[in-house]
Amino acid sequence: MTEIPIPHFVDLFAGARSLSERLRQMHEQLRAAVPLLDRVACALYDESEDRLKTFLHSTLTGEALRGYEFPLHESRSLLALARSGEMRVLDHIPKVIGQGSEHARWLQQQGYQSSFTVPMYGQGTLLGFVFFDSLQPEVFTATVQRDLVLACSLINMMISSEMATVRMMLASTQIARDFANLRDFETGAHLERMSRYARLIARAVAPRYGLDDEFVENIYQFAPLHDIGKIGIPDRILLKEGSLDAAEHSIMETHVELGCTLVGKMMGDFRLNDLPHSAMIHNIVAYHHELLDGSGYPKGAKAPDIPIEARIVTVADIFDALTSPRPYKEGWPTDRALAELQRMAEAGQLDPHCVAALAQERATIDDITRRFCDTP
Repeated sequence: MTEIPIPHFVDLFAGARSLSERLRQMHEQLRAAVPLLDRVACALYDESEDRLKTFLHSTLTGEALRGYEFPLHESRSLLALARSGEMRVLDHIPKVIGQGSEHARWLQQQGYQSSFTVPMYGQGTLLGFVFFDSLQPEVFTATVQRDLVLACSLINMMISSEMATVRMMLASTQIARDFANLRDFETGAHLERMSRYARLIARAVAPRYGLDDEFVENIYQFAPLHDIGKIGIPDRILLKEGSLDAAEHSIMETHVELGCTLVGKMMGDFRLNDLPHSAMIHNIVAYHHELLDGSGYPKGAKAPDIPIEARIVTVADIFDALTSPRPYKEGWPTDRALAELQRMAEAGQLDPHCVAALAQERATIDDITRRFCDTP
């Protein structure tokens, strides 16, 4: 067996490539030492919801596992690894894995025979897991494990570094968001709900639009930034109880441009312009009030020019605005709001696939609205 060329991994931390691209490059280098390594994948753990979610993968053959999540407490074996910090080797997967979960069925359908699982930690808490899989049994010997643990440390560093950068970006807007929360009834729980609606939609439309799990996770992370420009809108307009007149509406529309300026300045100040997903952040802020038929604002952009991340956030944002109570209106029932979204889709204003994706998640919508309700 060849020794894994760890020094060659240094360039994985450079450049504005996505984590998915960097993991694929790492997988190629790992195969020089472990030719039978057919899959490397990372799942993220969301402690607030006790859910393990597919995030990154490099899969050579078969169908990749995408858009899958489940409560960690439902997997006794992974939960034990998370608590102990130990690693797990399965030399003969078919002998020890049943048909109970979607993941177990997928493993057997793809023909994987052996696996090596390593928990990842960041700042003392569970970050997720790295999974190595092979189509051959007994691949993960003690020597292979030793070298892959070293690679795991680099994967952990790569993900932690990226997430720290994202957290820095979000933290840099947190004070502004908190300030907006004191002045704008559309923030607070609204941001929690609409970011989760956006993630629901993104996961459902991912196959149609060729989106990976990393994209879906970033939609969830960045959706709350959509209205950050509202902190520059005067209180007399932002907090007005009733409809805005034409002049007031024109001023309100400037929150998009203000948001783009604010986010751009923050990214420049923190030197985050090389963040692989900086374009996604800009697009969410810049296009979340554009409609596919050109009737939105501020640019009147039409379908070909409106990126999918903005289409997703627009549907999530409108749905939550319709169903939330405001000083000048009551919240609409879910069915009425979904019907309005469908009407707008049929009129060519909203992405019909995004609208359909939200409509088919009725049970999850109800759960989100119950857990993140507005407080008086």
